[in-house]
Amino acid sequence: MAGTGGRPSVFPTLLYADAKAAIAQLTEAFGFTELSVYEGEDGAVLHAELVQGNGAVMLGSKGRGGVFDTAMKEAGPSGVYVVVDDVDAHHQRAVDHGAEILMPPTDQDYGSRDYMARDTEGNIWSFGTYAPDTGA
Repeated sequence: MAGTGGRPSVFPTLLYADAKAAIAQLTEAFGFTELSVYEGEDGAVLHAELVQGNGAVMLGSKGRGGVFDTAMKEAGPSGVYVVVDDVDAHHQRAVDHGAEILMPPTDQDYGSRDYMARDTEGNIWSFGTYAPDTGA
C-alpha cells in the first residue's frame, strides 16, 4: 500500500521548459537525489523522480503533448514544502549554488524554521522543519 513502509503517497508533479536544468538545480542546490530520469529520443525528459528524505517529486519536460501537459499548459508556478533537518545548512547550500532566496531562514510562530527559494522557472520551494503528524 502506498504511504506505508517508507513509500510516499503524495508526489508533487511539475513540468519545466528546461527539465534538465531543473534537475541540476534541485540536486545541486536543494539536495535532492536523482532516483530515475527517462528521456525521449529528442532529449526531452519524459519522466523523472527526485527524492529527499522519504518524499519525492516527479517532473518532466513541457511541450510533449498528452493530457497532463495540456492541462498544465497555462498553469502558473507551484509551491512545494520540503522537510529538512538542518534549515541553515540547507539554505547555505542553496545560496552557494546561486539559488534565488525569497526568505532567509526564519523562525515561525507555529514552531518551524524555514526558508523560501525560487527555482529556475518560478516555482516556489519552501524548506523547513515543520512536519505535521498525518496519523499515517
